[in-house]
Amino acid sequence: MADFNKILNAGDYKNGIINVVVEIPTGSTHKIEWNRDLAVMQLDRVEPKAFAKPTNYGFIPQTLDEDGDELDVLLITNDPLTTGIFLEARILGVMKFVDDGEVDDKIIAVPADDRDNGNVYKSLADLPEQLIRQIEFHFNHYKDLKKAGTTKVEKFGDIEEAKEVIAESIERWNNK
Repeated sequence: MADFNKILNAGDYKNGIINVVVEIPTGSTHKIEWNRDLAVMQLDRVEPKAFAKPTNYGFIPQTLDEDGDELDVLLITNDPLTTGIFLEARILGVMKFVDDGEVDDKIIAVPADDRDNGNVYKSLADLPEQLIRQIEFHFNHYKDLKKAGTTKVEKFGDIEEAKEVIAESIERWNNK
């Protein structure tokens, strides 16, 4: 029987650290999603090569965004991470995002201990501007080749705004 004190939770978000489960590695066109009902990673679809993920893509456990899915995370690393692993990550900010009329925000984070980058990324302002532009372009256009669907990056927010989004998502999870 599971010890529910050991179940992976959202992490210590108030102090800027979250737990992240990786669904999609950087550069992948496979749209892999956590299937909560079956407790497995599931391939939802294969996207066009032009819309490979610009960052690792995952979620924060025990959270629900307004779209009914776990709160998404864009996890920045130099190399792709493997689907299904979890790690502690440092919050850098949030991308406020609307997908087909639903709020689908993305927390932006880096590994909590990223010695490859010298642990220098502390906020969105520390990231290369080109990376932010690539993320914004990807999420504004990844549905362009579909017959239907609209997406819009509304803005990027700071760490405190990200923590508010996480707190609301934890509350939503606890009240489900």
